[in-house]
Amino acid sequence: MQINCIPSGALGANTYYVRDENTNKGFIVDPGGFSPRMADLIKKDGCDVQYVILTHGHGDHIGGVKEYLSLFPGAELVACIHEKDLLADSAFNMSEDCCGRKIELKADLWVEDKDTLEIGGMTLTFLHTPGHTPGGMCILVGNVLFSGDTLFQQSIGRTDFPGGSFPQLKNSIHTKLFTLPDDTVVYPGHMGSTNIGLEKRSNPFV
Repeated sequence: MQINCIPSGALGANTYYVRDENTNKGFIVDPGGFSPRMADLIKKDGCDVQYVILTHGHGDHIGGVKEYLSLFPGAELVACIHEKDLLADSAFNMSEDCCGRKIELKADLWVEDKDTLEIGGMTLTFLHTPGHTPGGMCILVGNVLFSGDTLFQQSIGRTDFPGGSFPQLKNSIHTKLFTLPDDTVVYPGHMGSTNIGLEKRSNPFV
């Protein structure tokens, strides 16, 4: 599994391009903005991008969705069913503040907790982790977790935005993420990567 991270958008959200080298099929996670560098990398690989997947619907994570879907017309947009209202409301998702324009989206595929998706030789498992947003989710692929704004390196996502809840977020982290193996590598929506064992031992917020 090839993982590429290029921060994009006004707030530099981590955008991930993930490819299964054996089948050359892949997906994009949280396109905060459109990155010509990432687009060139995908084209160079000749990757068949099948999905654009959102860990949540805040404006700083969705600014490049329409551009990537236009560039890869065969790709489908994936999001948690509980994020439907936030994605559909530009005021709720704060896209105008983050991106300078109103963005309202509807997923092609709505998923729920523990749903799975096959992409090439990769199996993706979606974990509903509310707290940062009502429909926030993480994506588990083998021993790799794309955590969005649920869990960061020695930090957690904000809970003071509309729809946020610190008790919910803490519960999500403890019941959905800290039950994963300690060597699970965490690729968050901002900042650098970490692992579950380190966060269990020393994250000061949970």
